[in-house]
Amino acid sequence: MYALTVRDHIMIAHSFTGAIFGPAQKLHGATFVVDAEFRRTSLSTDGLVVDIGAAAEMLKQVLAPLNYTNLDEVPELAGRNTTTEFLAGEIHRRLDKAIAGGALGADGAALASLKVSLHESHTAWASYDAPLTGGTA
Repeated sequence: MYALTVRDHIMIAHSFTGAIFGPAQKLHGATFVVDAEFRRTSLSTDGLVVDIGAAAEMLKQVLAPLNYTNLDEVPELAGRNTTTEFLAGEIHRRLDKAIAGGALGADGAALASLKVSLHESHTAWASYDAPLTGGTA
C-alpha cells in the first residue's frame, strides 16, 4: 500500500462530561497536530498517491470550521465528549466526505483508505484508520 501524509494543526476549546475526565470537565484548550495519511494500492500514472498540494489544502479547509472554536458550541458535536479519539474519527468522516465530493479529483477516487492522527503532544496521540466510504460512515 502506498501512502502520502500531510500535516496541519487546530487550536480548540472544549470540556468533557464524566468523572473520569477530572479537571478536564471544565472548559480548557488544546492544540492538535493533525496528520492525514492517504493510501492506495497502486500509484497514479503520474506516480502519485494524490497531489500533495491538493491534499494539504483539503485538510486545511476541513479543519477550518473547527480551528479557534469552542467545540461545545458546534451543533453537530453537541452532547459528545470531543476526545482526541473522537475528533480523529470526526475529521476522518469530514475528509472522507470531501474526497467523495471530488476535492482530490480522479486520484481521490482511487484511494483505498485514510488514517487521521491527532497529536496532543510529542508523547501522546490518537488516530482513526478506516477504508473510505464516500462520506456515508
